[in-house]
Amino acid sequence: QVQLVESGGGLVQAGGSLRLSCTASGRGLSTVTMAWFRQAPGKEREFVAATSRTGSITYATDIVQGRFSISRDNAKNMLYLQMNSLKPEDTAVYYCGVTYSARITSHANYAYWGQGTQVTVSS
Repeated sequence: QVQLVESGGGLVQAGGSLRLSCTASGRGLSTVTMAWFRQAPGKEREFVAATSRTGSITYATDIVQGRFSISRDNAKNMLYLQMNSLKPEDTAVYYCGVTYSARITSHANYAYWGQGTQVTVSS
């Protein structure tokens, strides 16, 4: 069983920055891929970024490339998302997830989710 708790969301002006954190608990966390997704009202949950088990490999969707950075600290069981140059279209609830699948961009392949943290970017 894995439990995930996100934090760090809030209200920020366009161009600002936020750092999201995901505190994980459970067995085998250092052996799984972890990722951030987001979901805006009326839209499907969409992939943002993922990191490999050791954190040595990261992948982010094109719309956040160069602005968002994902990282993890396995010693602390933490996952992070550094978000810079935020835009109003980044407004969403952000979720961290754990997957045992190689198909990391589909939310259907994730076994565990946190409750989410709201990010609101004002123009």
